[in-house]
Amino acid sequence: MSTMTVTVPDIGGAEDVEIIEINVAVGDSVEQEQDLLVLETDKATMEIPCPEAGKIAKILVNVGDKVSEGSEIFELETDAAPAAEEKSEPAAEEKPAPAEEKPAAEEKPASEPAAEEVIELTVPDLGGADEVTVIEIAANAGDEVAEDDSLIVLESDKASMDIPAPRAGTLQEILVSVDDKVKEGDVYAKLLVSGGGSASAKADEKAPAEDKPAAPAAEKPAAEKPAAAPAESKTQTLNEVTDEKDIHNVYAGPSSRRLARQLGVNLTKVKGTGMRGRITKDDIREYVKAVVKQSESGAVGVTGGAGIPAVPAVDFSQFGDIELVKMSKIKKVTAANMSRAWLNVPHVTQFDEADITDLDEFRKSMKAEAEKQGVKLTPLPFMIKAAAASLVAEPSFNVSLHHDGEHIVQKNYVHIGIACDTPNGLMVPVLRDADKKGIYQIAKETNELIDKARNGKLKPNEMQGGCFTISSLGAIGGTGFTPIVNTPEVAIMGVSKAQIKPVWNGSEFVPRNMLPLTVSYDHRAINGADCGRFFTHFVALMSDVRRLVL
Repeated sequence: MSTMTVTVPDIGGAEDVEIIEINVAVGDSVEQEQDLLVLETDKATMEIPCPEAGKIAKILVNVGDKVSEGSEIFELETDAAPAAEEKSEPAAEEKPAPAEEKPAAEEKPASEPAAEEVIELTVPDLGGADEVTVIEIAANAGDEVAEDDSLIVLESDKASMDIPAPRAGTLQEILVSVDDKVKEGDVYAKLLVSGGGSASAKADEKAPAEDKPAAPAAEKPAAEKPAAAPAESKTQTLNEVTDEKDIHNVYAGPSSRRLARQLGVNLTKVKGTGMRGRITKDDIREYVKAVVKQSESGAVGVTGGAGIPAVPAVDFSQFGDIELVKMSKIKKVTAANMSRAWLNVPHVTQFDEADITDLDEFRKSMKAEAEKQGVKLTPLPFMIKAAAASLVAEPSFNVSLHHDGEHIVQKNYVHIGIACDTPNGLMVPVLRDADKKGIYQIAKETNELIDKARNGKLKPNEMQGGCFTISSLGAIGGTGFTPIVNTPEVAIMGVSKAQIKPVWNGSEFVPRNMLPLTVSYDHRAINGADCGRFFTHFVALMSDVRRLVL
């Protein structure tokens, strides 16, 4: 037996994360991937799995402690190291053998590059996302794939991501299905590739492969038990307490059990949709929604709630041919967010126009120079720069309401969100520190973010932390619109299509290129005078681009 120290793995950049639950005790035998403890940030809970099978020798942390990536949390007794030593000792004994054996050992590497090997493909860094859903399998077992070919597509609450092949080869097996939930590090496929790695690297790959068959064997009974539990349990209400034996027989993680305790849900009544029948937090939420719908006369969702009458169901097929198209997860989340923002935020919208005649002339004069630097110069980078400068000049706009309802969070950073239409729905990538960047850098980074959004490659952390959002319909048209505040931000700008208008200059009407603008804001945090100062400063910057350098 040897002792290894278990540390906190990559947790998406989060620091000082609180431990809310420890699932094992000293002396417990644990399997590989078994949950050891649960961490909780402001936005999510994370289960930390055991890297190897073994026995808990010492617990180095307590509930309530705060840890970061690399923090030591357990000491684990494992026989993996001695096993490796036993395998290596014969090799060491063979080395002193007569020199005639050495050429044979030297001949092996010569044949290794031509050999084939099977490697396991794991889910890469998801930018802080916990569990994401597999929404598409882009290749089949037996397919020849090239490096960077898309294999599966994942979708979080805010974005979809293509997962590419790390190497060229033959796809031997797909280990996930559509609608499965996966997280960083999960094995999703096996790929047959040409060899070429060192012998030691191959030995490293074989070791985990030999350990893994034991894990599914241990998990199968756990997956089978939830199926039997609901059949044996009697009909119970949402808040009834179940027998502890029944609860422990249910296949669910600590975070799911914690949510069930908070909501008073009988886990034996919940049908698991995760891998091997595992009950997820989404399963619990769906169960609660179903129970609420049964107990109330009206449906609750984005069309109802808070005393608002639900929209009645309509059979549209009676009017003609129809087709039901399933909404993507992003569109459903967007609909819920917009309903929540509209119901909770007292919106006020102010309108104005900016004379961008000089700005547009300057932009066109710099177009060729920008292209030489690989930058596509549109009016958007100037608007982002002007918005960032206006947030600095009028800090009352760069705030959020604290969840306790008694404080306002004043932000000392300036991150601008850019609402963009994508095939997957509306997404808002965030450009960070816009006030510290020049027009060319803003243009380059904005174009990269928009391309990522449209190609499904945005990570969740690239859509978080915005202070103010710009929603532009300029290319589409329209003379004005009232955008909905993207909470927890307190303001959003709507940009419509610029057009030439006659403007009185004091002596005559002259043609000027006028840009219609609107600003919607949360009247709980911002007053009309605050918006007037912000808007006036923004319009002045757009009307005279020279002010951006002051």
